[in-house]
Amino acid sequence: MTLGREETFRGVYADHFDAVLGYALRRTDRPEDAADVTAETFLVVWRRLAHMPGGDETRPWLYGVARRVLANHRRGNLRRTNLAQRLRQELATVVPDTSDDLVQRADVTAAMQRLSGRDQEVLELHLWEGLEPREIAEVLGLTTLVVRPRLSRARARLRDLLGTEPPSPAHQHARPTHLSREVRP
Repeated sequence: MTLGREETFRGVYADHFDAVLGYALRRTDRPEDAADVTAETFLVVWRRLAHMPGGDETRPWLYGVARRVLANHRRGNLRRTNLAQRLRQELATVVPDTSDDLVQRADVTAAMQRLSGRDQEVLELHLWEGLEPREIAEVLGLTTLVVRPRLSRARARLRDLLGTEPPSPAHQHARPTHLSREVRP
């Protein structure tokens, strides 16, 4: 009587999980990497169950599968690390250093949070997205005749809160992500 595919897999998993996990733990720096390698190894076992040798040859075969999975895992990590390094280098040359604007942005962020949702939205679209009143009107589904005075009043309120002139639309890279998105009619 032959065991079914699922029963065979369950038996191999129960008999060899600890050995495969130990193999992976001894060859990785982090337990979560070892867990990933072990899980991927048993996924390969499931797919290639018909090719798995039995008896005393099973464990060495599993180690061979785990070895190849580990090599793939390391190559993937190396690719991700190299990509992240290239992106950091490219961003360093493309993205301007905004550290000088940090204090001003913090002041603007605090002042913006004190404005109504309507004022925040129209100012964000103008200051951080760089949109003109006609473009803001299009985004909000309003007419330019409504947006111009709304923007003017919002700028005045922000100016009062800051005690200075609000930033120009050139600060669009400084858009805070945590501002309220509430829009009041």
